[in-house]
Amino acid sequence: MTADSPLVEIDTGGQKPRRFVFVLLENFTMLCFASAVESLRIANRMAGHPLYEWRLVGEGGDFVTCSAGTSFKVDNDLDETLRDDTILVCGGIDVQVATTKRLLNWLRREARKGATIGGLCTAGHALASAGLLDGKKATIHWENQDSFAEEFDEVELTKSVFVIDGNRYTTAGGTSSIDLMLKLIANDHGEELANAVADQLIYSSIRTDQDTQRLSIPTRIGVRHPKLSQVIQMMEANIEEPISPSILARDVGMSTRQLERLFRRYLNRSPKRYYMELRLQKARNLLMQTDMSVINVALACGFASPSHFSKCYRSHYDTTPYRERGAQAARLSI
Repeated sequence: MTADSPLVEIDTGGQKPRRFVFVLLENFTMLCFASAVESLRIANRMAGHPLYEWRLVGEGGDFVTCSAGTSFKVDNDLDETLRDDTILVCGGIDVQVATTKRLLNWLRREARKGATIGGLCTAGHALASAGLLDGKKATIHWENQDSFAEEFDEVELTKSVFVIDGNRYTTAGGTSSIDLMLKLIANDHGEELANAVADQLIYSSIRTDQDTQRLSIPTRIGVRHPKLSQVIQMMEANIEEPISPSILARDVGMSTRQLERLFRRYLNRSPKRYYMELRLQKARNLLMQTDMSVINVALACGFASPSHFSKCYRSHYDTTPYRERGAQAARLSI
């Protein structure tokens, strides 16, 4: 810590710095980790003295490699933490593989001691696997939402940027770590310091736990048409039991032919085709991220017949669901 004069006056009343323990899982996402650490570092700089400390731990206590291929030397193995530590698990690609039996046992042990534990990016999966999110609200990266919901029905999954439920934190990944840390900094030392940290990060729009992680439908599809957005929202909410185009059209007050023209004009495909692509995208996520059988994946995505599911999947992805699952298993075993 340098001897810079404080930019924000903070009276800690002699309180010791709050310590964070970052647990780096193999293939963790660097952005979610760096966003959290930088927020703490800048808070210290703004205050002119250390409000926060942190250390890095990882299974084995040696090096952990992030999804970008850079290796980080951690400070310790999965050892016992101090009573007031805040544990933040950093996840990323293939979190199921990184969630080892030893990690789960360690998380459960620390939780029994009353520790505050959070999961950044996909690490919510590790917390849920350890049973630490049972009966609680949580979030996870939107790409992992489908598989998470299928696997952990005892968790109240949201689409929020971050969730704080008691002594459990979860984030959606990416820059949502900043939003969580700004919230914690504000809770610890006030809004003025949190805003100063946001300004240093050139972070001009601080999100709350009421903000959702994905862009709005009009922004995502690049089209601002209220009825088209409404239909797509209905499609996304009804994957397991698809709604016919005629009912979709009726519910937004237009004819089936008008709905067809709307999709052709703005998305260059029929409503039926667009709906099918949404269902197949969810199916692929479930095949890649869960152990669900191909038949159950088909049912979860609105296909009554496994053969029809396989035919549609091959047409869209140029491979069968069974080969997709096999290729994923082979890749994870390397």
